[in-house]
Amino acid sequence: MTQNKFETYETAWCPGCGNFNILNSLKTALEELDKDPYEVLMVAGIGQAAKTPQYISANSFCGLHGRSLPAATATKIANDKLTVIVNTGDGDSYGEGGNHFIHTIRRNINITHFVHDNQIYGLTKGQASPTSSEGQVTEVQTYGNQNIPLNPVLMAIASGAGFVARSFSGDPAHLTLMMKQAIQYNGYALVDILQPCISFNKLNTFGYYKSRIYHLDEYYDRFDKMSAFEKSMEFGDRIPIGIIYEESKATFHQKNKILKDDKALLDTKLEPDVLNKLIKEFV
Repeated sequence: MTQNKFETYETAWCPGCGNFNILNSLKTALEELDKDPYEVLMVAGIGQAAKTPQYISANSFCGLHGRSLPAATATKIANDKLTVIVNTGDGDSYGEGGNHFIHTIRRNINITHFVHDNQIYGLTKGQASPTSSEGQVTEVQTYGNQNIPLNPVLMAIASGAGFVARSFSGDPAHLTLMMKQAIQYNGYALVDILQPCISFNKLNTFGYYKSRIYHLDEYYDRFDKMSAFEKSMEFGDRIPIGIIYEESKATFHQKNKILKDDKALLDTKLEPDVLNKLIKEFV
């Protein structure tokens, strides 16, 4: 029986929000992986999804809007022993943080990135996000969203991510499994989580997803990049969930001559004389 190591706390989310299942699945995944709270750091930016670290008993860092990935990267470089998990929304990660999203993938830092993708800005009351459907009417885009929606799964694979998955907050068993596999992956891992916003997105509802999602079966080859590209573009009447693409590749730590021997920076002996000498050069 799994020991209940992680506590969750009262939230400020709307009743019925998909974030509740994401939080519960996250707790279950960490406990089934036998993690302890002191081993885990939750990193976030700004938004409803980014409040997740405040509601679970792990270490947490909440930074600026769209800037969670740089903080997570710096933490992992400083202390490779930590399990670093980023929880953000589609606006936070794919909008304000879009540049960091691409370049964190390129570095292949060993962190896990869970994006609560509700296809709307929930915290700031319902304007279109990067993943909102073209033509979707909001209180801000009153004539319909004119932008082509971003496909984060396709972008992640094309940018070189070694683990890319999609899940649905309405399927907690599947979501827990995807979270566990992403956390265990050695390198940058993305799970794009379809998560209805019941207050501000009346299009992409639980019913909308329930009628469209299907599980990738055992015949799907997730190690075939061309098949992954095809599946990542399937987002309409049918939406696949599961591991879209997986590839073993060298991580940032494995390619860095200082970090590759599992020597955490926080364990490195400080040499104040060297630092003082460098400082004096600028005096």
